[in-house]
Amino acid sequence: MTTNTTTAPATMPTAGGESLSDRLADVWIELEERLAHVPVLSRLADGTVTIDDYRRLLFNLRQQVVDGSPWISRAASSFDIDHFELRAAAIRHAEEEHRDYLMLERDYVAIGGSLDELRSGRKNIGSEALSGYMFHYADRPNPVGLLGAMFIIEGLGAKRAWGWAARFQEVLGLADNQVHFMQYHQEADGEHTGNLEAILTSGMIDDAAADEIVRCAQVVARLYALQLEELDR
Repeated sequence: MTTNTTTAPATMPTAGGESLSDRLADVWIELEERLAHVPVLSRLADGTVTIDDYRRLLFNLRQQVVDGSPWISRAASSFDIDHFELRAAAIRHAEEEHRDYLMLERDYVAIGGSLDELRSGRKNIGSEALSGYMFHYADRPNPVGLLGAMFIIEGLGAKRAWGWAARFQEVLGLADNQVHFMQYHQEADGEHTGNLEAILTSGMIDDAAADEIVRCAQVVARLYALQLEELDR
């Protein structure tokens, strides 16, 4: 997979007639449709979610969140000098992400969870699949396709996390210090998605890279939803 500063920006039509932005938007729509049927999110939407649901959600998310910075760092090390801008962006992102799990842990304890139990937990089936895929892909030479993974993961933080936090507060009467992890990610991931959009529309992405980005986004969207579907399993 290569990047080429002479290719058209991602907003321009690809050989298949759709722009990269349009193709990623289709992936996002599919993800939204799938998330609507995830049990814990369905209960959140209809107001029947419980504090145990929220505790379980944080417990399961934490086991995968701790892997975020490591796989981004591994991806950074897999970019060669011809992909310097992507390597630099990945290094910055890994640094910004590496303490995120600590916010989640504080939220978990604030709602009565045991920190020792949380830290001794294991990934659920979906989290195992998601983390395994991310580390595997990060080991590829110049893993440009991971921009698709970032589109999904950072997009969820920027577009959905604040709404989830607000709804948990509304239904369960939670304080800000009990939903800080989700609240934080609207602002932080909003900035990250802006940086990502700049890369995707910069002209660095050729048709082959665009295909990889879309494919990676599709896989990560499915595995992230699976992680939410398989709580505790």
